[in-house]
Amino acid sequence: MAKETVQLDRVIIRFAGDSGDGMQLTGDQFTSETARFGNDLSTLPDFPAEIRAPAGTLPGVSAFQLHFADHDIMTPGDAPNVLVAMNPAALKANIGDVPRGADIIVNTDEFTSRAMTKVGYEQSPLEDDSLESYNVHPIALTSLTVEALKEFDLTKKEAERSKNMFSLGLLCWLYDRNIEGTETFLKEKFAKKPEILGANLAALHAGWNYGETTEDFSVRYEVKPAKLTHGKYRNISGNLALALGLVAASQRAGIPLYLGSYPITPASDLLHELSRHKEFGVRSFQAEDEIAAIGAAIGASYGGSLGVTTTSGPGVALKSEAIGLGVAIEIPLIVIDVQRGGPSTGLPTKTEQADLLQAMFGRNGEAPVAIIAPQSPADCFDAALEATRIATTYRTPVFLLSDGYLANGSEPWNIPDVDSLPDLTVEFTTEPNWTNEDGSKEFMPFARDPETLARPWAIPGTPGLEHRIGGIEKADITGHISYNPENHDKMVRLRQAKIDGIADSIPNLKVDDPSGEAKVLVLGWGSTYGPIGAACRRIRREGGQIAQAHLRHLNPFPKNLGEVLASYDKVIVPEMNLGQLALLLRGKFLVDIESYTQVSGMPFKAAQLEEAIKEVIANV
Repeated sequence: MAKETVQLDRVIIRFAGDSGDGMQLTGDQFTSETARFGNDLSTLPDFPAEIRAPAGTLPGVSAFQLHFADHDIMTPGDAPNVLVAMNPAALKANIGDVPRGADIIVNTDEFTSRAMTKVGYEQSPLEDDSLESYNVHPIALTSLTVEALKEFDLTKKEAERSKNMFSLGLLCWLYDRNIEGTETFLKEKFAKKPEILGANLAALHAGWNYGETTEDFSVRYEVKPAKLTHGKYRNISGNLALALGLVAASQRAGIPLYLGSYPITPASDLLHELSRHKEFGVRSFQAEDEIAAIGAAIGASYGGSLGVTTTSGPGVALKSEAIGLGVAIEIPLIVIDVQRGGPSTGLPTKTEQADLLQAMFGRNGEAPVAIIAPQSPADCFDAALEATRIATTYRTPVFLLSDGYLANGSEPWNIPDVDSLPDLTVEFTTEPNWTNEDGSKEFMPFARDPETLARPWAIPGTPGLEHRIGGIEKADITGHISYNPENHDKMVRLRQAKIDGIADSIPNLKVDDPSGEAKVLVLGWGSTYGPIGAACRRIRREGGQIAQAHLRHLNPFPKNLGEVLASYDKVIVPEMNLGQLALLLRGKFLVDIESYTQVSGMPFKAAQLEEAIKEVIANV
């Protein structure tokens, strides 16, 4: 049957079903095929906190949204053009986000009376008029999968598990995606289970063939490759980019990477990935708790390694005393906080930006640290390099604030040439660094570099450079324990001056203001970059004037930030918290900030920010 092909410039697809239906795997593989095809893309996985939530319930729905296009895009999209609903719970949980006229592919086999009653449907939405404004495609996905696998030695339940591959094959046909990459993936995953491999491959091809032969789909769609900057690309998630960035940073620094970590959602993938790179000198330690994890990282850094610890908000709370120790002994330490909804254990699988003040002030005493935040999944790679530069140059703990949206989301990444990466070479102190009045030489562990105020980094065991460290206050220069009031005042101010001085080595804040006449500035940080950028694009397309800037360095701020803020009549700061950056800006620069906040556990939508920004512009 000849099918018409329709050209589209972009598509947003959401796969939804039970957490056991393989929606994340389906979304990942469709994303991989889309990346191979050459589209620009952005993804938003959304899954329950429970490993296996109750089947068929609303809390148990797992979803994966993918936005792909033939042009540059910045977000996973506000609303899906296509919803694949594997059961009544998936339909009910997601239908509110689906715009009228969108396509809904429904697995009719799961719409039993019991399943519908479980989620509050008094009658089938497939039979009443509630879905009449959508293009509904009722397909018996489970039955078709079981029929396609009848030649395999599988139970009915085992065969039903491949329905996600049937769905993937159908969607790949519908949007002209290749399935060779998925075939390779399945062959590697089930290499030792030939029967399961054969079943999944058969289901994948059956889904493709169904699209080719069914009368329900009279057209298929094509989204041409995007015109990306020349280079070699791969699809990458934020957590993977962070892990690879840390490995690259240790190689460019010339020191081994040591990870002390304790598993916690959504940061656990960093531990999993870094444990695979022993050939690059990476040593990973899964500790018995968060405190032991950071203690090991501090010890490794004292011994000459790049000490890293990964966690989320609850883990940062447990690590706070040890981070203060890192401040006091002034050694490099990278603390990666993949933020999630709080407080306490909060929303483990949802995103938030609410740890900024914790990173800034969440320790006893005056304990300043550097803070940076990546703006996209791919940017996590560069953020890891920058965190390493600051930590090793200034001998300080550095917070890297990612979040669940960046960690699990993905986008194309232009793989950099290794030679283009910054030189982070570390020079350890190997000789006495102090000359006494009598001309003799000795090692002073708290003598400082005049430019960076960093103290020397001497590997324990180096002859003549014996020294001790610890949490009790040290005397300036000598490092001896000191309870002297004047010395403590001096050391506190020196540590603060060292962090403040980092501003001399970071670039000025760049403002995107095409017209040069905008009166309103939207200032963001972290993962709000995409939604803010998309909203500003929409406003400019309609003739509006809006300026946008985005902060990577949150402590210290860029040196020109105060000047930038004073240049606009109004400054809007969207944040996924209750206004933490806005609070810091008001306190430091005495600027009237318009705070726009959201703490739903989900990222901002571009349309939502567009309306909020337009309202501010109209009132300026």
